[in-house]
Amino acid sequence: MADEAQAADAGKRKNTVMVLAGVAVLTLVGVGGGWVLGGVIAPPAPQPVQTAETAEGGKEEGIPHISTPEKGVVLLEPITTNLAYPSENWIRLEVALAFKGPPELPLAEDIHQDILAYMRTVSLQQIEGPRGFQYLKDDIQERIDLRSQGKVAKVMFRTFVIE
Repeated sequence: MADEAQAADAGKRKNTVMVLAGVAVLTLVGVGGGWVLGGVIAPPAPQPVQTAETAEGGKEEGIPHISTPEKGVVLLEPITTNLAYPSENWIRLEVALAFKGPPELPLAEDIHQDILAYMRTVSLQQIEGPRGFQYLKDDIQERIDLRSQGKVAKVMFRTFVIE
């Protein structure tokens, strides 16, 4: 009887070891497959933007003000302000402007201030949901078209966060 109990106990241990070995093998296969699939699907890491300052050996300081001057794209400084209602909600917005011709920095700064002033008049209810966001984009595009007199071809939203 003692031999039967020892044999049953050894059989349970063997089954437990086999289950643990199977789980370990499946885990390793899953990790390896995820790593390979991630390498295939993931886009390549973005390269830092080469500006005149970095080409001359200067230090790169965050996002350059003009990212691609040959294409006429100007990255505006981030806009952070509180909303009109409720005033305890804050909004952070990063916008890029695509100029039709060469970029005009004074005009870009005027547009930046205009967007900031407009965002202070917007309430949270106006920009809720996808339709509200689309209305906000259309309103900002219209204001920029009026301010730039057609010199800005497109407004591109880089980030949009409400806190």
